[in-house]
Amino acid sequence: MGIGATAGVAAVGGIALSAQAEGKKGGSSASGTLVFDEDAYTTLTTTVTDAAGDEHEVTYRFWKAITYVAKPVDEAYQSLNISVPVKIDGKTVDATGAPILFANSVGGYMPSSVAEATGVGGGGMGGGGAAPSGSAAPSASASSSTGTESGSSAQLSGGKMVSLPQLGLAAGYVVVEPGARGRTLKNSAGEYYGTAPAAIVDLKAAVRYLRANKGRVPGNVDRIFSTGTSAGGALSALLGASGDSPLYEEHLKEIGAADASDAIFATGAWCPITDLEHADGAYEWNWGTNKLSTGEQVDQTVSKELKSQFAEYQAGLKLRGLGNFGTLNARNYDEYLLKTYMQPSATKYLAALSDADRTTYLAKNTFLTWDGKNATFTWADYLTHVGARKKDAPAFDLFAFPTDTSDTMSGDINNLFGKGTEQYRHFTLYSLREDKGSSARLASDIPEKLRLMNPMYHLVDKVNAGRTKHWWIRLGAADSDTSHTVSANLAAAAHQLGDEVSHLYYWDAGHGANEDAGDFIAWIARTAGYQAA
Repeated sequence: MGIGATAGVAAVGGIALSAQAEGKKGGSSASGTLVFDEDAYTTLTTTVTDAAGDEHEVTYRFWKAITYVAKPVDEAYQSLNISVPVKIDGKTVDATGAPILFANSVGGYMPSSVAEATGVGGGGMGGGGAAPSGSAAPSASASSSTGTESGSSAQLSGGKMVSLPQLGLAAGYVVVEPGARGRTLKNSAGEYYGTAPAAIVDLKAAVRYLRANKGRVPGNVDRIFSTGTSAGGALSALLGASGDSPLYEEHLKEIGAADASDAIFATGAWCPITDLEHADGAYEWNWGTNKLSTGEQVDQTVSKELKSQFAEYQAGLKLRGLGNFGTLNARNYDEYLLKTYMQPSATKYLAALSDADRTTYLAKNTFLTWDGKNATFTWADYLTHVGARKKDAPAFDLFAFPTDTSDTMSGDINNLFGKGTEQYRHFTLYSLREDKGSSARLASDIPEKLRLMNPMYHLVDKVNAGRTKHWWIRLGAADSDTSHTVSANLAAAAHQLGDEVSHLYYWDAGHGANEDAGDFIAWIARTAGYQAA
C-alpha cells in the first residue's frame, strides 16, 4: 500500500493497490538519541517475487540498525531496520500513510539481530554482533526443539520460501524488522541477559520507538501489524495481547524505552509456541497416544497425569468455541478441532486438487471419507495420519536438564527461564517436584515471568483493554511442535472478547508453514482501512 496520489495503481500480492497518501502527523515524545534521523538511509533496489509468483522491482529507502532504546544492554540485538518503498515496477509510491509491517525473526526464543542485514528481509537468529562491553561473545546457535523456522523471512508457502518483509515491501507497506535479545546470550561473567522477559520487552520498546517518532518515521504508526513464527509467533501474539500493559513498565524503563504507547493494531502469528506453563498438559492431551519417531511410547503415567492437568486448566478458562460450539473442555475439544479446523482444512485441500491427484491422495489415505464436497474422518484416524510426535513427555519443562550446558537444542524453554548464571530452571511445579522432590517450590520470580510471557493472561486472567482487536493465526495440521489447543484457545479467547479473528490450519503442513501469505498481505490493507481497488 502507500501508493502516492500520483502513483496510479499497482497490482501486488494478488490485490490491486490504488493511490492514497496521508500527511505527516505531528507530535511525538522522542527525545535525544531516540529521535529518528529521516536522512540516514541508503537507497536500494531489489526484485521481489510475490505470493502469486510474479516478480516486482522495488526501489526502497533502507535505514539500518537503529538503536531503539536509550540504555541498550546489547545494541547488536536492540536495534531495528526500516525499509520504505519509493518505486514499485517503475511507479513512484508514497508510503507516508502506509500500514507498518512489524516483522520479528525470532525462532526458538533465540536472539534475533538485524545488525548485519544488507537489505529488507535480512534479520535472523543469532546475527553475530558484539556482546555487551567486557563480556564474552554471545552464544546464539539455533534450536530445533521449538521448530526449525528462522522467523518471518523464511516461512513456507505452498512448498516455496516466502519473506513477509519482502512481500510487504512489494505491496507498498513500510517494513520494520526489530532485533531482540534471546535466551542464550551470556556475558563474560556467565550471566544470561536475554532470558524472559527480555524478548517481549525489546519488541515493545521497538514499537514505542516508532510511536514516539510519529510524523518522522514513514508509515502510519497507528496501523502496526506484527508478524512472527513459532517463538516469534508467540511473541507477536503477546505483543498484541499485552499492549500498554503496566506489567512491563519497570522493564521498559530499565532499558530506556521511549515514553510512548507499545500497543499494536493487529497480530499475525504462525504456529505460536506459547501458554508455556500449560503446554505440557496440552501436548499430552493432543499427542499423548502418538509414539516418538523411534517407535517408542512415552511414559503413559506421566502423559495421563499431564492430561489431567490440562483438563483442569481448560475447564477453568470457560472459553466458548468459534461457531457457537459451546464451552470447550477436555472431553469435547477433539470434536471441536475436527469440525472447526481439521475437516475444513482437509476439505479445502482436496477441493483444490485435480480429479486425478485427488483420487491418488484418497487411495493413499483411506481414513478420509470424501463425498465430493466435504472430507470427514475421526480424531483417532487423524492422529494416526500425523504419525510420530515431535517431543517426549513432558514436552517443554523437562524433568532433567541437559548435562552439556552448551546444548541449546534441548531444554530451550527451561533456558528461557534461566536467571543469572543458572542456565536452566523449572517453570512448572510438576516437573520441578519430579526433579527435586515433593517439597520443592518454584523460584519466587517464575509466576511473574510466566504472566509476562503469556498472551492468555492478558486475554483471560486480566483482560487488557490495550490489546489488538485483530488476529491472524495460522499453523499446520501436522505440526506436533505444540498442541493444537494452544492456538485454538488463543483464537477462542480473542473471539470471546469480540475481536476479529482469522484462524485456520494448513492441511498436511508442518511447523512454520505459511500457505496463504498473499491473503495475509491483502488482509493488512483491508484491516487497516487502507484504500485498495
